[in-house]
Amino acid sequence: PTAAPVFAPTPAPVVATTGAPTPRPSVATTTAPTNSPATIVDIAVGMSETFSMLVQLLQAADLVETLAGDGPFTVFAPTNDAFALALPGHAFDTMQKPENLESLQAILKYHVLAGTVLSADLSLDQTATTLEGSDVTVTSIDPVMINDATMITADVIASNGAIHVIDAVLIPPDLPAPTPALPRSEERRVGKECRSRW
Repeated sequence: PTAAPVFAPTPAPVVATTGAPTPRPSVATTTAPTNSPATIVDIAVGMSETFSMLVQLLQAADLVETLAGDGPFTVFAPTNDAFALALPGHAFDTMQKPENLESLQAILKYHVLAGTVLSADLSLDQTATTLEGSDVTVTSIDPVMINDATMITADVIASNGAIHVIDAVLIPPDLPAPTPALPRSEERRVGKECRSRW
């Protein structure tokens, strides 16, 4: 028999399930009115202490307009602390370079589902296809985990979908390798060479 979809957003992402449904997860929720005029991007900008790094990366990846659009979308949104851990030192700046646009877009799209998926829709071992094209999986229900990231706040409702705050950055399985940053000594050497040629 064909398994029923696990997530039920509208429009629904590609979803699969294994195992029986489990009880509704116990996570913190921040629910705004469903007719809230604030988009996912508006909410992220307004929560700068939590999402300023996410917003900066969305801008670098040219994805702000997408997530400010009609959607609906579900975003598993890493905190600033999560990005600082995943992209330490110069790595955060390096990911915003034009030569790493493909990798950056892949990472960010891997955090987004088409449709609105709320915490009540989740159960253990559910999978859903992200905008990046790869699947994410509900690997735990108490606490709720998406892949290796724990959901710390659920159901932040926007006018064009929902945000779930997570404590780690999700990495797609086939991520294009980013161009590494040069060591500072090498940056200075290359800079001198470029200036001498001009």
